[in-house]
Amino acid sequence: MASQDWFDKDFYAVLGVSSDADAAEIKKAYRKLARTYHPDKNPGDAAAEQRFKEIGEANAVLSDPEERQQYDAIRQMSRGGARFTAGGGGAGGGAGFEDVFAQMFGGGGGGAQNVRFSTGGGGSGGVNLEDLLGGGFGPGGFGGYGATRGPRRGRDVEARTTISFRQAATGDTVTLQTPEGGRVTTRIPAGVKDGQKIRLRGKGMAGDPGAPQGDLLLHVTVQPHPVFGRDGLNLTVDLPVTFSEAALGATVEVPTLEGARVKVKVAPGTPSGRVLRVKGRGIAGKSGTGDLLAKVQVVVPQRLSDTAREAVEALQADEADGPGPREDIYARART
Repeated sequence: MASQDWFDKDFYAVLGVSSDADAAEIKKAYRKLARTYHPDKNPGDAAAEQRFKEIGEANAVLSDPEERQQYDAIRQMSRGGARFTAGGGGAGGGAGFEDVFAQMFGGGGGGAQNVRFSTGGGGSGGVNLEDLLGGGFGPGGFGGYGATRGPRRGRDVEARTTISFRQAATGDTVTLQTPEGGRVTTRIPAGVKDGQKIRLRGKGMAGDPGAPQGDLLLHVTVQPHPVFGRDGLNLTVDLPVTFSEAALGATVEVPTLEGARVKVKVAPGTPSGRVLRVKGRGIAGKSGTGDLLAKVQVVVPQRLSDTAREAVEALQADEADGPGPREDIYARART
């Protein structure tokens, strides 16, 4: 969906890619920059936080084939493509496509931080650039002059907001500024996913007298968490354990998203990669509550005391009398 502020933004430059970059290049550039400027790595750095938001917005547009096509078309116009000139009755002079947008969509009105608005037509679709350029301002066209239709429903409005991983998992209330300068407060449901769209009925542009307002389509971007991941409604976390804990067994603590810790049992002989499940400590969604999945990562000691080295050497000597740990893959490799 075309946006009024796309004239002033070079999303390709923001991500540091060329205008003909493919989807893989864009994804790679976004991930690299997102890791560099993530707020968790730059606490209190307002400039890094703003850069992170710009990177997220650029990726949201360029990773969507339809939005990227519309963005490229707008960029082409801004470099000297189609322009509109003001008709008689005024002081003369040209009116740019930006001015047409402002007149059509209520003056541009700015938005809350993290939020980019754009307007959609008809109630369910976006503004089609071909409609804008292909005679849409004549009788019976985009403006509806000479048409005999009834009151038209208001246009849909799109907004984008970025929330933290914790806000997405537990739910939160956010306030957005509309293009007309008003404010809309809405509840982000618990368990919302990165890239998910939320439709707010009747929160879009006003329609003709007697017609309903359009809807607000909220695109949600969820920031990654430095410790937790998601698998549906399950939370995932890597759990480091020592060699002795994995070999002999132990009870260890696992962090939860709420900040508390829960205890889990590591069975003797637990290998790296085994997943320990903590019931009901995941994300609470409409379909139920997920679990916390702790993936064991056995930590190899970097330094050994003399006593520890002697113990490991004794273990090594004991293992030499039995089958090696790789005998199984050697046998399966020959099949």
